[in-house]
Amino acid sequence: MVYFQISPVGFDCGLEKQNCSRYPDFCKECVKDKLEKLGLNLTHNIKFTIIDSEDKRIQMFQDLIWQKFLDVLNIKHILIMAKESGLALVDYPISGAGINTELLTGFIQANITFSESSTTLDGNGTYGKNYQIYEFQYETFNILLQNGQFIRICLVLDHNASDSLKALVNEFLNDYESVYLDKIGEHIRKGKMHFEDTIDFIMDTFNVKLVFPMVLTHTLLPDELDLIKKNPIKKAIIDFAKELLASKTFFFIINLIDEVQKVVHIDANKILYEVYNLIEKNIILPTTIETAEDTISNFQETRAVRIDRNELISSIIANEDEISELKEKAKYMSEEEVRSSINSYLRKAETAEKGLAYKEAQNEYEMALYLASGFDFKDEIGRISFMVLELDKKIKDLELEYALKVGEKAEKRKDYIKAINYYKQGLQILKNVQDLNGHESQIKKLERRISNLQKHL
Repeated sequence: MVYFQISPVGFDCGLEKQNCSRYPDFCKECVKDKLEKLGLNLTHNIKFTIIDSEDKRIQMFQDLIWQKFLDVLNIKHILIMAKESGLALVDYPISGAGINTELLTGFIQANITFSESSTTLDGNGTYGKNYQIYEFQYETFNILLQNGQFIRICLVLDHNASDSLKALVNEFLNDYESVYLDKIGEHIRKGKMHFEDTIDFIMDTFNVKLVFPMVLTHTLLPDELDLIKKNPIKKAIIDFAKELLASKTFFFIINLIDEVQKVVHIDANKILYEVYNLIEKNIILPTTIETAEDTISNFQETRAVRIDRNELISSIIANEDEISELKEKAKYMSEEEVRSSINSYLRKAETAEKGLAYKEAQNEYEMALYLASGFDFKDEIGRISFMVLELDKKIKDLELEYALKVGEKAEKRKDYIKAINYYKQGLQILKNVQDLNGHESQIKKLERRISNLQKHL
């Protein structure tokens, strides 16, 4: 017999609170009775949360989806290792963080050995309900690692893991070992096996597709059109998505939220909630899902035709001869040659990025993404997409630093108009990314500075 635990589950009792004499004192008992009549086993401790309005229910989901988004933005690399040998079973880079997994696995093994040999774990390691959880620093990254019965999972993060991400890791570990128990057992008995076929499970669990490039479906049903027209936020999302797609092949959720917020002044989590609903209805599509390609096109294109029709992510590549040559060459390239070319572009991009030549780096990244999308290399699309996002963040940081420095110099010269102008540019950059990076105090400080300078005019 297979036992399923369903969490969290929502239940509509069917009554308005003003019409129920038992609300709110007996809600828990009432709901338990109704669920047990449906055949659900409620013998274990369960948590009841009363959400007594539609607004509260929607707010709960908005916050939940927003946290999922922040969590996946934080993840740079996912490693799944055999617990006994320390061998990497799945090595899944989400961004271009440049992690040397061999050095990392050795570092992890040393830390685990040291922690387990101690009589007590220090502040960097704690014991969870079922398995050990470890948190420590590696180079400039934060490591979240949890042991299961047979495997361990390691997340390489930009920032400390949220409580929700820790809970998700624990849930993933239990599910992964249960679903792939036979495969793990074969590995333990016979040695190395291929675990690439488990990557989709990993992507789904950690919501990796939220950071993939997105496109719009080519076909909207009449009821879907009506739904969009009746919802101003959804309509703004679709309109701005179309604008982004007019000059680019893909768009990212982050950029879409930014564009919508410029006109519709509402919280980012509310916009993401509507975007998420459109993704679930297959109106907004992650470009790496094969079924999405079937929705977009009613026929299978050959590889050469798909490459020929593929377009650049942006218009920054000025050398049309270069892209025309690549487009023609790609029609006759093998997968091995394409992967080699992608890696070559990525190496050039990383070199340019280290030399602060960000435009050149962006050019190389997008050439690599052009090839990856044309050949439908799912892993590369996701990884390079994250590299583009990271580079975009660096460019914004550079623009912010420049605006503030020029503003400060102008202020010292008492050129208040110029100072205010550049401070406002910096303020706009901060506001565009405040939901993701938390710049509230810096924004308030800059707003006060602008206000004080305006008194001199």
